[in-house]
Amino acid sequence: MTKLSHRFCVAPMMDWTDRHCRVFHRQLSRHALLYTEMVTADAVIHGDRQRLLGYSETEHPIALQLGGSNPAKLAEAARIGADLGYDEINLNIGCPSDRVQEGRFGACLMAEPEVVAECVAAMRGSQPVPVTVKCRIGIDEQDAEDDLRRFIDVVAAAGCTTFIVHARKAWLKGLSPKENREVPPLDYGRVYRLKAARPEFEIVINGGIETIAAAQAHLDHVDGVMVGRAAYQNPAILADVDRMIFDTADESSTRAEVLRAIVPYVEEHLSRGGRLSNITRHVLGLYHGQPRGKVFRRHLSEKATDISATADALHEAIALVEFHPGRDDQSCAA
Repeated sequence: MTKLSHRFCVAPMMDWTDRHCRVFHRQLSRHALLYTEMVTADAVIHGDRQRLLGYSETEHPIALQLGGSNPAKLAEAARIGADLGYDEINLNIGCPSDRVQEGRFGACLMAEPEVVAECVAAMRGSQPVPVTVKCRIGIDEQDAEDDLRRFIDVVAAAGCTTFIVHARKAWLKGLSPKENREVPPLDYGRVYRLKAARPEFEIVINGGIETIAAAQAHLDHVDGVMVGRAAYQNPAILADVDRMIFDTADESSTRAEVLRAIVPYVEEHLSRGGRLSNITRHVLGLYHGQPRGKVFRRHLSEKATDISATADALHEAIALVEFHPGRDDQSCAA
């Protein structure tokens, strides 16, 4: 099995990185590793698998992120994901929401590394694809570097060798998930020191990375970077990933070309009874900071939400922003 590259990843984001978003992101980068939204093990086992886990072949390489703390259930969910063709199974040990804590999974499990190790061992034993862990640098008062290293060492003993580390601690009480992404200070140095102390493990850094240039700088210290909200809110930055991070010679597509490339996917989705807005809500940021970007967003926000909207609305939005006096159709890449 070919080893996956974690050199650049797009983070799992609830309500955002669904299958439509990932198809769009794949048009911008051929090499970035894409992640699903977190899906609980119970949902995978008992839920609508096509709705929760369906994806397009164009999305590879793609990782399935699971949430849970029951080794047997996670093992079954991991097996299902592997059977469906996912390239990696990732265990969420980073989400601090109250609902997740009530289910005894997410960031609260950083206080129980032995449980996480049991889960990883079960997941690895049930199927052949790699199992990775996404965690924080600490939680609550468990905030010493030794605590993080012990967590990594205990989980690594179960066979996990890749850790995606959000460089903020999580406060399990008193802060909302949004505040937990913004209030605790970033400590990139702690992640760098973890890599230096444990060079045998693949360490991927996450949190507050907003540009590809910043991602490049992190790669001097760690094995990979994971970018979240910046990639969603300003997706054009992904057009620089293959050239700047993976050193490919591929020419970047223009924004209009990226959008036209997803039209067949849009039309197939509509033919199955889907709505245009299911897809276009993910492309609204493509012209972030560009002339007439607001016109593009407004047109799709108004026209694509109609239940009878067709791909024509997308073509119209492209024409509004790309083809008018004084503007050339320019590459996404900087």
